[in-house]
Amino acid sequence: MARSLSRLLPQDGEGGAALCVYHHGECVVDLWGGTRDSAGTPWEEDTIALSWSTTKGILSTLLHVLVDRGLADYDAPVSHYWPEFGQSGKSGITLRHVLCHEAGLYRIRDMVDDARDMFDWNRMVVALESARPVHPPGECHGYHGLTYGWLVGELIQRIGGADLASLLQSELAEPLGLDGLFIGLPQHAQSRCAEVMGVGGRGPGGPGPNGGSQREAILGPFIRRNRTRAQADDSNPNDFDEIESVFLPPGFDRLDWNSEAMRCARIPSLSGFFSARSLARIYSALACGGRIDGVRLLSQETVAEASRVQSRRPGRVIPMPMDWRLGYHRIPVVRAEAPRAFGHFGIGGSGAWADPDRGLAVALVLNSGLGTPFGDARIVRVSSNAIHAADARADGEVRYSTG
Repeated sequence: MARSLSRLLPQDGEGGAALCVYHHGECVVDLWGGTRDSAGTPWEEDTIALSWSTTKGILSTLLHVLVDRGLADYDAPVSHYWPEFGQSGKSGITLRHVLCHEAGLYRIRDMVDDARDMFDWNRMVVALESARPVHPPGECHGYHGLTYGWLVGELIQRIGGADLASLLQSELAEPLGLDGLFIGLPQHAQSRCAEVMGVGGRGPGGPGPNGGSQREAILGPFIRRNRTRAQADDSNPNDFDEIESVFLPPGFDRLDWNSEAMRCARIPSLSGFFSARSLARIYSALACGGRIDGVRLLSQETVAEASRVQSRRPGRVIPMPMDWRLGYHRIPVVRAEAPRAFGHFGIGGSGAWADPDRGLAVALVLNSGLGTPFGDARIVRVSSNAIHAADARADGEVRYSTG
């Protein structure tokens, strides 16, 4: 696994990463390396990094905790907990629809005038309350790339009776002893945060190597592939306009991901700042029936329901089956099988997941590189290597130690 991590680090030295793996509740890999900013500051043991859509898996887990306590039901209407949400044809949308990306509320470009509107939680909540779904709930699914965060986040606040940051700490971080788990970065953790490194070592606040905008630096390869697909097939509903409506609100290219304002903003689909250790420990609990080191995070029944596949259909935004669970997707691996593994990856290459069949949990955070909204080849390679190593360990061939 040390070789796997070293291969993730940029050859020019700009960028770093951390990798943590648990097997049957034991931390067997705990590695970090590279640099955390453009000045070459070494990545430290406690460095945290912006983890993009990996945040959605943690947000979903927090909602599962509330459901597990009997405070909510997956098949109850969202409007039961959030009455204002029920207007504009949304009274039939349930928590399950939201968690499965079947609510039809993914077109953020129809809801905001400028990307900076995303900094205002109340503004986004009101926008979702007045929004009309693209399709009837449950008819199909479309990845809620940005809107998922406020949908689930506001539900968490309404059900839990406190703000999201407080609930994240009281329900996940404190019980599991985590010190690297934030959605919106508090001031006391700013000094630990890795800088987001753009193409060729440039931060995403500036142009890419060919003069492209920041949004091209972050989403470019994914958008270009889908633009080509849409142009080649006029009947393909997954066209570029639809993808842009989900991921690129007006002014997105002007956001500076390394600014203090951006780090402090609560954009709960993507503004999670995590350490690999914290992510891996949460997913280790999920991989082990909801329990780790004597702490019961979720019941076995809730873990089973949360990780059960809800849909294997291609989506209207992501034109491939993601095997959606309740807030989690399938885990792609190479030369291995992990049919019950679940988690969430992010566009910058980060990711975290659990495999209950192996009692295995893997988490990767990093600050450089590109990919799709569901990670890139790096997280797939690390995930595959972890599975191969876990299988070998189960056969008695290898033993790991932390380091």
